[in-house]
Amino acid sequence: MQAKLEHYKIFKAVADSGNISACAKELYLSQSAVSQSVKILEDSLGVRLFSRTSRGVMLTADGNTLYEYVSSALSLLEAGETRLGESKNLVRGELKIGASNTLTESYLLNILHEYHKLYPGVRVKILNGTSKRVMNYLNSGIVDIAFATTNERDDHFESYMCFKTHTAFVAAPDYDIDFDKTYTLKEISKLPLILLEKEAGSRRFLEDCFLKHGLRLEPEIELASYELLISLAGIGLGVAGITEEFSQAALKAGSVKKLKLSETLPDRAVSMLSMKNTEASVSAKKFMDLVISS
Repeated sequence: MQAKLEHYKIFKAVADSGNISACAKELYLSQSAVSQSVKILEDSLGVRLFSRTSRGVMLTADGNTLYEYVSSALSLLEAGETRLGESKNLVRGELKIGASNTLTESYLLNILHEYHKLYPGVRVKILNGTSKRVMNYLNSGIVDIAFATTNERDDHFESYMCFKTHTAFVAAPDYDIDFDKTYTLKEISKLPLILLEKEAGSRRFLEDCFLKHGLRLEPEIELASYELLISLAGIGLGVAGITEEFSQAALKAGSVKKLKLSETLPDRAVSMLSMKNTEASVSAKKFMDLVISS
């Protein structure tokens, strides 16, 4: 294919110049080499591409037909090479990230801002979803990088731990509960709980923790929005199971207050994931470098 491509390039150059001798000088080839290339192409296609004139050569009808396709194909190849060069230098490009709304707002926002300042030509796409969903996006090639909270090891992914997270239960400061008391998990399970929907990774994690103690969680309110979880707890509708690292603003503002627990729940890790044995794009590599250095 490489050899045939060279013949097509020479064919176009001859057609553009209309003279084999002039074309040979332009391409730094011998005249016989150019003539031989044209002959090889004609023989392989089984048609005459040029007819001789007093001034050189001109395209035949078949040659004109081929010229249109060759010109278009070579232009596309040049455009592709240019685009690859721009992508390599991050003049252009695309970066697709999978992450939850909460992670995007509480952790990735500043990194995304810095990345956009450094590489404004790269188009960033973010697909939101639970940890399980964005990992599926990554496994399917829909995103380049995924950010997920998981303690499970997956041999398909390269993993970089960004930070650890800790689970807590919170309620409004004026909620009818004793904040000085230390609660057991059994006592927590009997409170009017506000939790994320069952598909959420943090919900599954909580349920697993309680099941290990023989306890089932039956929340009064189940939500898809983490922000709404904090808001409903803040107006006194119940006790919310939250991730402390994503709730610092509400905790510092005093809109919700932590309950004391007698049992320590295991911490978890937010990790940046990419596919193993797959070369990441330049745009993805630069973003991963920024995450690691932040």
